[in-house]
Amino acid sequence: MILNMIRLLCLIIKAGRTCLHMSAQAFLFALLILIQETTDLQAGAQYKYGLLWIILLASCAALIIQSLAANLGVVTGKHLAEHCRKEYPRVPNFILWFLAEIAIVACDIPEVIGTAFALNMLFNIPLWCGVLITGLSTLVLLLLQQYGVRKLEIFIAFLVLTIAGCFFAELGYAKPNSSEVLEGLFVPQLKGPGATKLAISLLGAMVMPHNLFLHSALVLSRKIPRSVSGIKEACRFYMIESGFALLVAFFINVSVISVSGAVCNSPNLNSKELESCENLDLNEASFLLKNVLGSWSSKLFAIALLASGQSSTITGTYAGQYVMQGFLDLRLKPWIRNFLTRCLAIVPSLVVAIIGGASGAGNLIIIASMILSFELPFALIPLLKFTSCKTKMGLYANSFSIAATTWIISFLIMGINIYYLAEKLVTSLRHSKLSIVGIVFCGLLGFLAMLVYLASIAYLVIRKNQEGSHLIALSDRQEENVTLPRQDIASMQLPQTRTSDHL
Repeated sequence: MILNMIRLLCLIIKAGRTCLHMSAQAFLFALLILIQETTDLQAGAQYKYGLLWIILLASCAALIIQSLAANLGVVTGKHLAEHCRKEYPRVPNFILWFLAEIAIVACDIPEVIGTAFALNMLFNIPLWCGVLITGLSTLVLLLLQQYGVRKLEIFIAFLVLTIAGCFFAELGYAKPNSSEVLEGLFVPQLKGPGATKLAISLLGAMVMPHNLFLHSALVLSRKIPRSVSGIKEACRFYMIESGFALLVAFFINVSVISVSGAVCNSPNLNSKELESCENLDLNEASFLLKNVLGSWSSKLFAIALLASGQSSTITGTYAGQYVMQGFLDLRLKPWIRNFLTRCLAIVPSLVVAIIGGASGAGNLIIIASMILSFELPFALIPLLKFTSCKTKMGLYANSFSIAATTWIISFLIMGINIYYLAEKLVTSLRHSKLSIVGIVFCGLLGFLAMLVYLASIAYLVIRKNQEGSHLIALSDRQEENVTLPRQDIASMQLPQTRTSDHL
């Protein structure tokens, strides 16, 4: 159950964050909702309200971190990947690029599987066939490039908000205990087997590493006044944008967990409902909305899931474009970039769908979300060091309180990741049926892998910044000096509406 819920929660979180920094606000919000909904459902079904505090903590962390990413782009005129290319030697820069690409692929896996589940619910297409069909997302991208994305944004926003409204309405039927919900929100706890794993998945789904590259780049496609007050106003505006998206996503996540927690822990469940709760995944999630939608719950949920999965095609393509351009100074056509990412995501999804079926696909979504959490320090630490550096940020460098808060957040994330890895290694070796020699060998390999992970993080933390940014000149009069959108960044995005060039 936990594994399947993590899928839904991960889908919910992705859309809310990215959506506000793009003119296509709707489709990113949809992506956030659908990826996190799986995680939410499982969290509620197995742990009731005990993991709500993770949602609150991750939402606050995401707001601060995404605001810093936007500030970096606004102040310096360069996004995070470009700063990494100028700051780090060739080998570390290449490794950071490779890790960012893995994060993008890991983010695409839940979207592939979510789309496959939607096709299964709508047309009874086998899961593995649905995974293959998701490769057609490249054709969707080409159509959007021809006709613009605005209509898709509106359609997806409508579907996602409809499903969100249904979960809110379902709260009236489920009637979760308010005191237990508040306790889950404000009392940290990791009780029961698998709770740490689920918490890491939630963190990875909410604070995705490639989103930091995306946020710092998207602001460069807008006009920014080059005055002290103008830059401060722009930074404040982007923070409000992210805050609104994350607030909406937070309420949806809480409602999904509360509904699944209240329904699946009710003493009045029949045998079929108990079975659905025990195997709660994207196929079974719609039964939670039966009081609101009746027999339509499955179809409407599947349509929203399908539309949001297609919207992720755009966001993943944007992130991949910016990462490749920033780290390697290499540009590809959007449909080529999407095709490469989707192929890499389809391979593991297809293998797992064939071998493990729906439960295996659910496990893969959790693993993909955990990969995002494990990779987060390799995007977060450079961001914190760059935004705290006065030679890069000037007057807009992080204050002591902001720097202290963000470093505490980053060390907490790293701490829970390392704790899980160490606990998993020890537990696996303890219950292993290998010989003594095999256990020692595997233990040494695991220990060396953890040392490499820790050493890589330590390198990023300890290394001093070498390159300073040439800050764009400021003007006392806002109207005299305005930075126009960077055409190389804007040209990577899809047209919002159909233009005469496409006719």
